[in-house]
Amino acid sequence: MEIKIAVRSVLRELVVETDLSAEEVEQELRNALAADRGVFTLTDVKGRRVIVPVLSLGFVEIGEDENRVVGFGGTI
Repeated sequence: MEIKIAVRSVLRELVVETDLSAEEVEQELRNALAADRGVFTLTDVKGRRVIVPVLSLGFVEIGEDENRVVGFGGTI
């Protein structure tokens, strides 16, 4: 699952590939937003952690898993 995180005053978005479901990411975000001085934390597929203070969040875009087609789809 691809997650895009916009951080205030930063031109580029953070893009995190995670094994969490959309529901799990949303729950992590809700928990961070509910906490006083909360931080939004995700772990990517390589085990690296991304930690962003919620006061710095611009937006979080939660993508859905896509079924990727491998090969050629045309006829000969």
